[in-house]
Amino acid sequence: MATGWGSLLQDEQQLEELARQAVDRALAEGVLLRTSQEPSSSDVSFILMHRIPSVNGSQFSFPLLMAILVVSYAPFTLFPSLVPSALLEQAYAVQMDFNLLVDAVSQNAAFLEQTLSSTIKRDNFTAHLFDIHKQVLKEGIAQTVFLGLNRSDYMFQRNADGSAALKQIEINTISASFGGLASRTPAVHRHVLNVLGKTKEAAKILSNNPSKGLAMGIAKAWELYGSANARVLLIAQEKERNIFDQRAIENELLARNIHVIRRKFEDVSEKGSLDQDRRLFMDDQEVAVVYFRDGYMPSHYSLQNWGARLLLERSCAVKCPDIATQLAGTKKVQQELSRSGMLEVLLPGQPEAVARLRATFAGLYSLDMGEEGDQAITEAIAAPSCFVLKPQREGGGSVKPSDDYSPDHRLTATHEKL
Repeated sequence: MATGWGSLLQDEQQLEELARQAVDRALAEGVLLRTSQEPSSSDVSFILMHRIPSVNGSQFSFPLLMAILVVSYAPFTLFPSLVPSALLEQAYAVQMDFNLLVDAVSQNAAFLEQTLSSTIKRDNFTAHLFDIHKQVLKEGIAQTVFLGLNRSDYMFQRNADGSAALKQIEINTISASFGGLASRTPAVHRHVLNVLGKTKEAAKILSNNPSKGLAMGIAKAWELYGSANARVLLIAQEKERNIFDQRAIENELLARNIHVIRRKFEDVSEKGSLDQDRRLFMDDQEVAVVYFRDGYMPSHYSLQNWGARLLLERSCAVKCPDIATQLAGTKKVQQELSRSGMLEVLLPGQPEAVARLRATFAGLYSLDMGEEGDQAITEAIAAPSCFVLKPQREGGGSVKPSDDYSPDHRLTATHEKL
């Protein structure tokens, strides 16, 4: 018999049992992360210890074998989220528009330079990226095929009349993750609902296989590169907790007989090379596609790693993304795109696409020095609950509500334009 939602949400014991079942199903489906204690290994580790208890005043020791958990379930909601069908269809319809917009921005060197001119003066990380971009332009872009695997993140805005509106939070143009784990999550939520006897609701959960779609994009770029023996080079972090998400895409590619080699920036620096035609080789294997799952945060780069990134960008291999596309995904570019008339400049003669894009925009405000930045800060201080602070970073964990900041912090932000 189906359980009513009202009684369920008040039954703590049933929720705990349901959570245990959901976790078991998530583990069975492969919704996994490596643990923070062992981010570089998926093996079960064992440690031999000695316990010395006291019995009647005497002490003795014996070996104790303990297992250290190195894999756990990835965080997920116990219940699936309700998504209005109209907003889902809107997100589908506008995604191609966003892809074309990112591509247009990445090919517009003048727009990128003008938009990021203030950012690179204050942000060394963006400045390093932009410096590589300029070097590649000066030498001449070698690659002829460009690949973008972009993830657009949305929230629903509740309008005054009670209706919901789709609003974009950001678009990710590098290392867009969780396509692999998202492919496995619907089965977990169906299981939860079926346990509750809500079979009709379970049947409404749509199948979703983004890892297959992502792999198809990489496979097409590999095909267009035109070398049957070339490899896909996945740039990975040494301590990668999200390995199973990445393996899902690798497995899809292997099913198409496309081989992936995983290397770090340090490996590229030591063993990567370009021939006279700027073809990229890694361990003497030609590389058709470079797929970045690293390189989106300052902590990912040493001086050696910056040199490796430049080597990759100079090559004719298909980069996902190339350096210009990574810059196109910065928050400053997103803010600039929201300006009146900017979309019309970048997408001329496409009024329908412009309308679809603009309908998803949330308010984005500059903190640059000058009247516009001063006004934005004044409004944020006056109504902090209406704003969040978005720094020029990827990877999560950087967005903060404005009311998390004390008046002293706000004064500093106003003075330094952080």
